[in-house]
Order: sequence, then structure tokens, then C-alpha cells
Amino acid sequence: MSVEPTPAQVVSVRMIGLPAGEIVLRDESKKTNRPVEVAAFDLAPYPVTHELFAAVGGAAPTDAAAISTPVTDVSWTEAVRFCNLLSDAAGLNRCYTIGADLDARDVVCDHAADGYRLPSEAEWEYACRAGTSDVRYGDLDEIAWYRDNSGGAVQDVATKAPNAWGLYDMIGNVWEWCWDVYDPEVYGPYRVFRGGGAFDLPRSCRASCRRKSHPTFRIDDLGFRLARSRPGR
Repeated sequence: MSVEPTPAQVVSVRMIGLPAGEIVLRDESKKTNRPVEVAAFDLAPYPVTHELFAAVGGAAPTDAAAISTPVTDVSWTEAVRFCNLLSDAAGLNRCYTIGADLDARDVVCDHAADGYRLPSEAEWEYACRAGTSDVRYGDLDEIAWYRDNSGGAVQDVATKAPNAWGLYDMIGNVWEWCWDVYDPEVYGPYRVFRGGGAFDLPRSCRASCRRKSHPTFRIDDLGFRLARSRPGR
């Protein structure tokens, strides 16, 4: 009799190790560039699916029949709570301490913990570019589901070409929550999301494109991807 792997085992073997490096983040509103050093870390090859979300966190918030599509309609706060639940299931140390503030200002991330977490904005763009400097890591129709080819729906993960580091859907299909606050002086607690989605025009499907919203915001083309630090390695 075969033994099915647990959700934690499935995702742990599918994390991809990325090397340390540097990324220059562009803030179009302020017309500034900011170089950021990125430590080596692990990133999931595609966004969290309905299947994994339902297995770890209970019923998915959208149609759970589409098990291989990215889970959407998930807020930033729900995403970090899921990361903690998955860390528990895998026997890892939680990254997040979560309080009761509806604006999530009291959420603290321990980047030295070995559990699952959201990527930082710098990690996300560094991983997306995979050593390239163009606005995308390939031809848009070959790498991404977006308005012109998605049929108006989010599609199964890993059905378009990956980037050079084996990461799928970094551009298109669903936007992905990142850890960072967008601009606290202007937008308060709003968090960053990246990557473009299935309903977007090409101008939104670029490695540098940034959007933001409140940590309780949910929408049908916004999901998230798992990251892990490499403490002591």
C-alpha cells in the first residue's frame, strides 16, 4: 500500500534553492533606485494551490475543485497565518508572531526561523528576474497567463515556461503578496504584491511592476508563494 505524502512533505521537496545576489528595486513614484543585497533562500516553484491551501488550512476560499490553480481571494493576513500552519505541519519554527491589530502592524517576522514565510519584495523580484535585466524573463505569451490568452480565468500552475531558475508563474496568472509595507508614510499599513495576473494588460506583467493594498484585501487574481530562509547554512 502506497503512503501519500503530507502537504508539508510535498511542498518541502519542491522548494528551489536560490543563490545570494543583489537586486536594484525601482520606485517609479519617487523615481529612485535602491540596491538590495539578497541572501541565499528557498522559494516555491509556483504559487500556493487550492489543493495545498485546503489540505493545510481547511476549505479554500474559492472553488476547491480546481485543485491545481493558485488559491486566490486570500488576504495578506491569511497568507501569513497559512505560513505558520504549514510550518507547524512540517515541524519547523514559525516565522510569524501575529497579534490582533486589523492593520497587521503588530505582525513580526523572524527571518532567522526555518519555517515558511512570504518572500520579501527584493527576494521576489530577484527570483523573478533570475539573472536577467529585461522587463520579463521571456516572451509574454510563452511565460504568462494574462488578459490576451487566459480566457478571463486563472489557470493551472506550471503550464507556461519557467524562468532560468525553474520558477513558474512569476509573471501573470496571479499577483503574489510580499512581506513588505509599500510606503508607510503615504499608504500606512498597505502591503506589496507583485507579478501581474490573468486579467491584466502587458504593462502590469513586468518584473518591476508593484501594487499595494490593505492586509485584509482579497481579490480573485491575488495569491501568494512560499519562501524559506536558510538559517545556519
